[in-house]
Amino acid sequence: MTTTPWLTLLWAVPMIGAAVVIGLPRSAAHLVRPIALTISLAVLWISVVLAVGFDPAGAQYQFVEDHPWIPSFGTGYLLGVDGIALALVLLTTVLVPLLLLAGWRDTPDETELSGRAPHAYVALFLAVESMVLIALVSLDILLFYVFFEAMLIPLYFLIGGFGAGAKPARSAAAVRFLLYNLLGGLVMLAAVIGLYVVTATDSSFAAGTFDLRAIVGVVGSAGLAANPVVLHLLFLGFFCAFAVKAPLWPLHRWLPDAAVESTPATAVLMMAVVDKVGTFGMLRYCLQLFPDSSILFRPLVITLAVIGIIYGALAAIGQRDIMRLISYTSISHFGFIILGIFVMTSVGQSGSALYMVNHGLSTAALFLIAGFLVSQLGTRAIADYGGVAKVAPVLAGTFLVAGLATLSLPGLAPFVSEFLVLVGTFTRYPVAAAFAATALVLSAVYVLWLYQRVMTGPVRDGSNRLRDLRGRELLVVTPLIALLIGLGCYPKPVLDVIDPAVGHTLSIMGVSDPSPSAVSPRTAQGPVRHP
Repeated sequence: MTTTPWLTLLWAVPMIGAAVVIGLPRSAAHLVRPIALTISLAVLWISVVLAVGFDPAGAQYQFVEDHPWIPSFGTGYLLGVDGIALALVLLTTVLVPLLLLAGWRDTPDETELSGRAPHAYVALFLAVESMVLIALVSLDILLFYVFFEAMLIPLYFLIGGFGAGAKPARSAAAVRFLLYNLLGGLVMLAAVIGLYVVTATDSSFAAGTFDLRAIVGVVGSAGLAANPVVLHLLFLGFFCAFAVKAPLWPLHRWLPDAAVESTPATAVLMMAVVDKVGTFGMLRYCLQLFPDSSILFRPLVITLAVIGIIYGALAAIGQRDIMRLISYTSISHFGFIILGIFVMTSVGQSGSALYMVNHGLSTAALFLIAGFLVSQLGTRAIADYGGVAKVAPVLAGTFLVAGLATLSLPGLAPFVSEFLVLVGTFTRYPVAAAFAATALVLSAVYVLWLYQRVMTGPVRDGSNRLRDLRGRELLVVTPLIALLIGLGCYPKPVLDVIDPAVGHTLSIMGVSDPSPSAVSPRTAQGPVRHP
C-alpha cells in the first residue's frame, strides 16, 4: 500500500491554492477570499492528521519522504517532522485561516493591480504559508535554504504593495526588510556551500551531501573532519541569517517599520510565523551541525539575547504608536526565545520551543485586536484614544487578556514558556537570568500603561464613535484567547511532543543539564562537553 505523502500535501496544497486563486478571472473577485479560506482550513486539517499520527516516543523524524532531486549534487527531496517542527506547523496552520479572516476587508489604497488586488493579496498569503511549511519539514539543507530565502519575495510584496501605511513609507520598509534578510541569506549561502565542501572531503561520507540526518549522525559520533576555524565560520554564516530573521538585537532594525507599515494580518504573519523560522533554524541547524561552535559563541549570543530582552522592553515603553509598541515587544520576546536555546539546558530549550508557539498566539491576539481598533479611528497614536472600555467593552476585555498574556501573567500561555526559559537559564547563568527577569517588570509597565491610556479614563472625542467587536472579528479573536488560556492551564500536550526533540539535540551536542544542587561558579561557566 502506498503511504500518503502527508508532508508534501502540507506545503503543496497552499501553493497550488495560491496558483488557483491568482488564476481566477477578475469577475470572480468575490470568490477569492472564501476559496483561500477553504484551502487554509484544508491545510489545517492535514496538520491535525500529522499531529494525531505523530508518536512522541517514536523515531525522531516521522512521516519521512525521501526522493531524488539532484543526486549528483548530493541533494534530495527529503522531508520529515520532529516534535518542534510539528508544534510550529500547527501554529502556522492555525494562524493563517485566522489571518485571512482578520484581513477579509483589507484592500490597498494605492495599487496597480486594479480589480485583481484581492487575488494577489490572498495568493501571497498562501504562498508564504507554503514556503514556511516546507522550510519547517525539510531535512535537506539546500532545500531548506531555497525556501528560507524564497519566502521573502511574497512577504516583500505584502508589505510594500498591500501595506497599511502611505506608499513611500511602506515601500521603504519593504526594501529595508528585503535587504536585511537577503544579506543574511547570502552569508548563509556561502556557509551552505562550505558545509557541502566539508562533507565532500570527509571520509565519513561517500560524497558531498546536504542530508541533515547524515551530517548530524557524523557530528554526533566522530565529528566533522574539518579545521575548527572553518566550522566556526560556517556556524556564523548560518547564525547570522537566522539572527536577522528572528530578529536578534542589533540586527532587528527592519522589524518595527515593516510591522507598522504592513496590514495587521501581514504583520502577524511576519512576526508570529515567518520570524519563527529563524529561531527554529538555530535549534535545528546551528546547534546540531556545529555543537562546538555553538558552545564557543554561547556567551556572546546570550549577551545579545539579554540586551535584546531589555532593549525591546525599554523601547516599547517609549513608544507613542500602538502598533510600533507591540512590534518592539516582539524583539524582547525573541530575546527570551534565543536565550532559552543557547543556555543549552533541557528546561531552557523546551521553554524556548514552547515560547515560539505561545508568542505567536499572544502577538497575533494583541496585534489583531489593536488593528481592529486602529482601523475604526484611523490613527495609531496612543494619545488619540481614551475610554474605549466604556464604548467597546468586549474589545477592551480581549485586549486586556492579550496584553496580560504578553506580560506573561500566570494562567496564560506565555507564562509557562517564559518561566521555563528563566529557570533553565538560572541553573547555568544566574546573572543572565537576573537581568532577563527585569523584563517582567518592564513588560508590566508598557502593557498596563498602554491599556490605561487607551481603554480607561474619560471617552475622548472620536472614541465615542467606536463600535465593539462583532461577527468576523469575534471569530478571529475567540480561538486565540481560548488557546492562550488553554495552553496556560495545560501545556503538557505540547511539551510532550517538544521534549524528545530537545533531548535529541542536547545528546548530539554532548551536553548534560547542570546538577540540581546549588549552582557553583564552576557550573555556571558552561556545560560538560563529553568526548
